[in-house]
Amino acid sequence: MGHALCVCSRGTVIIDNKRYLFIQKLGEGGFSYVDLVEGLHDGHFYALKRILCHEQQDREEAQREADMHHLFHHPNVLRLVAYCLREQGAKHEAWLLLPFFKRGTLWNEIERLKDQDNFLTEDQILRLLLGICRGLEAIHGKGYAHRDLKPTNILLDDEGQPVLMDLGSMNQACIQVEGSRQALALQSLGCVLYAMMFGEGPYDMVFQKGDSVALAVQNELSIPQSPRHSSVLRQLLASMMTVDPQQRPHIPVLLSQLEVLQPLSPGQHTTQI
Repeated sequence: MGHALCVCSRGTVIIDNKRYLFIQKLGEGGFSYVDLVEGLHDGHFYALKRILCHEQQDREEAQREADMHHLFHHPNVLRLVAYCLREQGAKHEAWLLLPFFKRGTLWNEIERLKDQDNFLTEDQILRLLLGICRGLEAIHGKGYAHRDLKPTNILLDDEGQPVLMDLGSMNQACIQVEGSRQALALQSLGCVLYAMMFGEGPYDMVFQKGDSVALAVQNELSIPQSPRHSSVLRQLLASMMTVDPQQRPHIPVLLSQLEVLQPLSPGQHTTQI
């Protein structure tokens, strides 16, 4: 089920025969805690997520989250480094060792730019959206749906590429990612795109509270006018947020559009006709 864990000395643990040093607490919420740890065998930093398990169901859910991570080997989906279950009397803690990204989440980046009275550029938005869609494509390809896609659940790696996290929110059983579920995923993705474009969500309180953006669109969304965005990007957002879910483009269609729209990399040039 997992690897053996032992607390070796004050501030250090061994997971999967490797010693890690606790550095600081990164955050907590509900019945889970996240700590920054350093691998003494490689000098790399990791995020150690500790889940308090009060009942057997809690242990099963933690195991399922670890299993979800093991399904994917994709640069845009968060990988699991190691997993173990710590037993201390009648209490249990599930430990998930994950890569640490110093840049934090997409929401952290949006907030940082807002503090500087700045926004993501259109080129940055297009690159980020492409990576997010590729991660979703990998998840859908395994027959699962993320169900809680939002800027706070998207990490940024050192190169600025998006990495989807919180895989514990995915459906427990394989599903057909079609119809309403696909449409809901596209609506959530539309909310993420809106936040990248305007520095806030179409549902302000949802983003402020950090809750799920998977909300039903009851009325046509009014997209603010902004000289920063091309008509193509605005139309892309409108297509994701349209009231009729059957009219929203699926991930493969979006990927095709985004690959064409990607900005040129340094050194590339266009052919003059």
